[in-house]
Amino acid sequence: MTPPMERSVPQVLHDIVGNVEEIIRSEWRLAKTEIKETAAVRAKDASIFGMGVVLGFYGIGFLLLGAVYGLSMIVGGWRAALVVGAVLALVSIGLMTASAKRLKGRASSNR
Repeated sequence: MTPPMERSVPQVLHDIVGNVEEIIRSEWRLAKTEIKETAAVRAKDASIFGMGVVLGFYGIGFLLLGAVYGLSMIVGGWRAALVVGAVLALVSIGLMTASAKRLKGRASSNR
């Protein structure tokens, strides 16, 4: 039988510190890899969402164009476009006014 290897306390402490450093480095590499993978998935999801938003805007535009064409069967084309544009302007003014009031209300309540 060979006698057990005897190491000094500083050698043992040096090995422990080295092992802890290696564990920290490994955890850091793992965390970076997980973050990259998560970011790649999120970027793909965000791009799909962005495409949906763009297509939604096009859809709304075509619906408005259809409203203009439908209304132009009753009145002239320029009047139909004017009516649809005026309705959109009134709706947007209403939405912005209501939103501004809510924002002012929240800003004053946060003080």
